Amino acid sequence: MTRTPLLRALLASAVIAASAALAGCNSDQMSLARNARANQPVPPKLVAAMQDKNMDLQSPILVRLFKQEAELEVWKQDRSGVFALLKTYPICRWSGDLGPKIREGDRQAPEGFYSISPGQMNPQSSYYLAFNTGYPNAFDKSLGRTGSQLMVHGDCSSRGCYAMTDEQIAEIYALGRESFFGGQRAFQLQAYPFKMTPANFAKHRNNPNMPFWKMLKEGYDHFEVTRQEPKVDFCEQKYVFDAAPPPGATRPLAFNASAKCPAYTVPADIAHAVREKDHKDQTKLAELIAKGTPVARLRTGIDGGMHQVFASKIPDASTGLSEADESPVSLAMERAPGTIPPTVNPPRPSDNLLQNAPETTAVAATSAPTTPRVASAAKDDIGGLLSGLSRRVGSGETTASTAPPPSSPPQVITARRSEATPAPPRPQAAMPRSNDTKQAAGRPPLKPSVDTHGATAARPTGAITGAAPVVSSNNFDSRFSAFR
Repeated sequence: MTRTPLLRALLASAVIAASAALAGCNSDQMSLARNARANQPVPPKLVAAMQDKNMDLQSPILVRLFKQEAELEVWKQDRSGVFALLKTYPICRWSGDLGPKIREGDRQAPEGFYSISPGQMNPQSSYYLAFNTGYPNAFDKSLGRTGSQLMVHGDCSSRGCYAMTDEQIAEIYALGRESFFGGQRAFQLQAYPFKMTPANFAKHRNNPNMPFWKMLKEGYDHFEVTRQEPKVDFCEQKYVFDAAPPPGATRPLAFNASAKCPAYTVPADIAHAVREKDHKDQTKLAELIAKGTPVARLRTGIDGGMHQVFASKIPDASTGLSEADESPVSLAMERAPGTIPPTVNPPRPSDNLLQNAPETTAVAATSAPTTPRVASAAKDDIGGLLSGLSRRVGSGETTASTAPPPSSPPQVITARRSEATPAPPRPQAAMPRSNDTKQAAGRPPLKPSVDTHGATAARPTGAITGAAPVVSSNNFDSRFSAFR
């Protein structure tokens, strides 16, 4: 449906004002409907796909992210009221390791369940367009985790974010914008280390983050069996999904991430379906382990990942911690879904590995002990050198109605190099915090919509030869200005 710019501006202002109390929006977000980039229409091809899938343009959306597969999924509610997959976008760049974000400056992209309101949409991002993930949520805060400005944005550059191409984020932003125009107050973002399949759990069975990942899997399963956005609450430093008041309750449930869980139940049909799915998954997992499924290979020091469709377009680039599941020949013939900036820095091993890193006890019995990935520590905007600390991971994979709460296991923190330069052996004074600004000389104000199989790729310039360009430390802010 076509709207005049003025009408769209009025609608956006009304949506944002209605959610201001929840979103804490400010004057910057009030330009949501007046910013040219942020008002690019949903591409006709995607609108046609919605019609084929019995979806309305302004129906609610839900987003899922997977690090290992380097994919972002946009799900949309169809006219029957259930969510169906609309489109899968390859992720151009994510940083850090598999596992949750722990503290400011650790370069980790967050994992967990987050809520995206209109106030978190940033039409004036230095990285073309963006939305804030909302990290840290109440669960993260209850564990003392810190971090800020963790985004899903364009520009294919990440130091704690999920980075897409500009064309991709324009399309994703437009889908979120239309859902807000349709009345959705916030859409759910689910961020995972990998798809929660028995095969992936078998490969990562000795990872110290396993208790946390099993807790995320419960929410993943709730969505898989219902195709509805799971209701998320927090108590006893754990996630609780689709909690409902017990029979005979006279007051609404009150949750506190750091306090004891109130008495609650999960609707019987949902609880039964989740148990059935989990039982099948556990049976398959046991079979895979019994057959000797190898544990995921430890790629020490690699910082983050990149989808193979992008890595195949950059000389000597690798997918890093993301999986490469397609042949190089087929990918060489496929166009990249959007413009790859000439300054993109693909994942690569760190230049200096920390020595004598502490070992981490595996959470499941394996044939050999493993150690966590450790990379050289680097100075970021807030300074400081991350050494071999221990990353705590949240645990708890059962609801209060079925089992007692688990204890909170220790966290593990890994230190990583800067994405812009190799880490110096001894960082000096902390760099000052800068505003979210970046020069965009020569960049057109708008990018065309992108289709995974039909967009024109911008090839990297000759400056990219497989290694990141060396830049002086005083130029670091030109690429990464916000804390991660």
